[in-house]
Amino acid sequence: MARSNSTDKVENSASLPATPVASEMKYEAALAELEQIVLSMEGGQLPLEESIAAYRRGSELLKHCQQQLSDAERKIQVLENGALRDFDTASGATQ
Repeated sequence: MARSNSTDKVENSASLPATPVASEMKYEAALAELEQIVLSMEGGQLPLEESIAAYRRGSELLKHCQQQLSDAERKIQVLENGALRDFDTASGATQ
């Protein structure tokens, strides 16, 4: 019977694809990964350590998505009388 040793584990983990850094992901990709994490956690089938890792990753992705949405709000412009004006998110009016 073959025995598994630590070098087998290192070789196997080296062949796994690297998880992209959240801050370098596009919004849509980060949101899709976040949705998958939520689904897997809601299923309740993850072991404790994997649940903790998934929660941490989900938190990173959520923060990144919120930041991207906030940045997008600042960039929104409204066409008013033929001129582009910045959109004031606080009042909902153009500046």
